[in-house]
Amino acid sequence: MSSDSLDTLSILETLVAFPTVSRDSNLALIDWIEAYARRCGAATRRTFNAEGTKGNILVSVGPPEVAGVMLSGHTDVVPVDGQDWSSDPFVLTERDGRLYGRGACDMKGFLAVALAWLPRFAAAPLAKPLHIAFSHDEEVGCIGVQSLIEDLKHLPAIPEVCIVGEPTMMRPMLAHKGKVNVRVRVKGFECHSSLAPTGVNAVEYAAELIAFLKGMARKKSNEGPFDTMFDIAHTTVHVGLIEGGTALNIVPQDCCFDFEIRAIPGDDRMAMLDEIKAHVADELEPAMKAIHPSCGFSWEILSSVPGSDTDPNDPAVHMVSQLSGANSYGKVAFGTEAGRFQTRWGMSTVICGPGDIDQAHKPDEFIDLDQIRACESFVGRLLERMRAV
Repeated sequence: MSSDSLDTLSILETLVAFPTVSRDSNLALIDWIEAYARRCGAATRRTFNAEGTKGNILVSVGPPEVAGVMLSGHTDVVPVDGQDWSSDPFVLTERDGRLYGRGACDMKGFLAVALAWLPRFAAAPLAKPLHIAFSHDEEVGCIGVQSLIEDLKHLPAIPEVCIVGEPTMMRPMLAHKGKVNVRVRVKGFECHSSLAPTGVNAVEYAAELIAFLKGMARKKSNEGPFDTMFDIAHTTVHVGLIEGGTALNIVPQDCCFDFEIRAIPGDDRMAMLDEIKAHVADELEPAMKAIHPSCGFSWEILSSVPGSDTDPNDPAVHMVSQLSGANSYGKVAFGTEAGRFQTRWGMSTVICGPGDIDQAHKPDEFIDLDQIRACESFVGRLLERMRAV
């Protein structure tokens, strides 16, 4: 194993040891990154959530007045509650060429490589700056990075390229689906079940809307639009949680359910949501309100993440393909922060990082050592490309 790998693994061991589950603070990890970056001679900027309990950090080296390259990743991980791990999820463990630990794949492996190479970038005569952006609360809707993205306005020059290091087996990905998560609350009118027609059954009206959503999902599956570069080539609609009612002999007054829309580029997720709301207003609520005017539906957007879509002819795609050595590219169904960078600043965004997304969020999450080495080679080639002539 190269000395670079040893540096990376030491940093990865440290990163995994911080239990940065999204529900908890990540500030201890951000403090560690900031201290490390400053020892390397890098400039840092921090942004926080409204409560000040979670933070993002932007690390920069090189000439600030020039548009440079950004490496982007998130520091938060999903919980381990109820999962059967073979080893402590917050202790990096090597077995048979694999590194096990929560976040090792998604996506602290990429963070570790970026940090391990930071001293080399800081010491090099760079023609363009390197920015490393580490965020919070990606796993709960890509919400934490928004303050970091807005704070980029303080830079003398906005980065021209953003490489989001989500696990893609170091293959460039040019797009991801947009997503909106919605909570629906249905208010009915309670009565004894023997008098059911005089009440408004919130569970049944929720079921009617869920059936409409399933019909919408079937139509997308059968009629498209389609983009065959995605593993699921069409927009999807999915209901994941539902709760309602108190007893079988009571017509339920309340029901609540959550659904999501994951839209391919060119399919407007918010227009779909408007169509769903219009169906409710036109077809469901009039009958409810005819029995009692207080009945109806209410809507809460839990999170909304814009999709990302980069032209294959974009120079950034050519650059990342050269750096990775890949001879093909693809698109991913899972959400990333790429869409937020692209939407706000028009950056050329490419998703490319070590590890296999199939390992993310599972018990015994792991990343192959070969993927760490491949990412190190990628970042090393990036350094050579960014050196001043």
